[in-house]
Amino acid sequence: MANRTVKDAKSVHGTNPQYLVEKIIRSRIYDSKYWKEECFALTAELLVDKAMELRFIGGVFGGNIKPTPFLCLTLKMLQIQPEKDIVVEFIKNEEFKYVRALGAFYMRLTGNSLDSYKYLEPLYNDNRKLRRQNRDAQFEMIHMDEFIDELLRDERVCDVILPRIQKRHILEENNEIEAKISALEDDLDEDMDLEDDSKYQLEDLIPEKKERDRKRDRSRSRERRRRSRSHSRERHKKDKDRKDRKDREREKEKDRKDRDRDRKDKDRKEKKREDDRYRDRDRH
Repeated sequence: MANRTVKDAKSVHGTNPQYLVEKIIRSRIYDSKYWKEECFALTAELLVDKAMELRFIGGVFGGNIKPTPFLCLTLKMLQIQPEKDIVVEFIKNEEFKYVRALGAFYMRLTGNSLDSYKYLEPLYNDNRKLRRQNRDAQFEMIHMDEFIDELLRDERVCDVILPRIQKRHILEENNEIEAKISALEDDLDEDMDLEDDSKYQLEDLIPEKKERDRKRDRSRSRERRRRSRSHSRERHKKDKDRKDRKDREREKEKDRKDRDRDRKDKDRKEKKREDDRYRDRDRH
């Protein structure tokens, strides 16, 4: 009973909410000490206190697949299915960064495409550091905006397969979501508006400077647009470098596992040959 979804829970993406986590990982969570001791009879109100105690994020680790407290609380939220307002408050929490990360992860798992972009994209402005435990039980440092970027772009985060969402440009073309405007573009627009106001005042006071001011403003506007495009290209390059770095790490990890497997096969064959020689010697 303790591992069943609440009776009045709504299906998420056409299935039981807990089924969003793979069966083998669910089983490991149910058998974990943290789930039995800390998550038993946990309600939406008490869940906040447990989330405030989090000190790192992550999925599973170790050879025997142990779940992190972050993943256990995520499954508990899927089980009790808290109100959307509570999840939004998690995301808006600025004091406890791991509470925000937990709310963002749950929203990405259960929300639709519009909700994912609406509530997660503002967190790109959060540059606080997060500790993450990897599969080797080692801790690594990432930033909140990197974690949000993974939630919106990657297929698997914290060892959980994320539901598919529509691409942002498709939603923009269908007028379902507004075009994305960065904070840098807002600052540039404010500067341009202030300069336009001052330009009109100067035109009223000093008519002979009208043409010269217009040319200077056009030149400045072109320069700002050029800088804005340059910043966009730089951000795109950083995203690409980050993705390439992750791909290289995955390749290294794959090569390491292949080498370990080859070494084990070689040791196994060598031991078999040694055993065969001993048996032949004993037979003669």
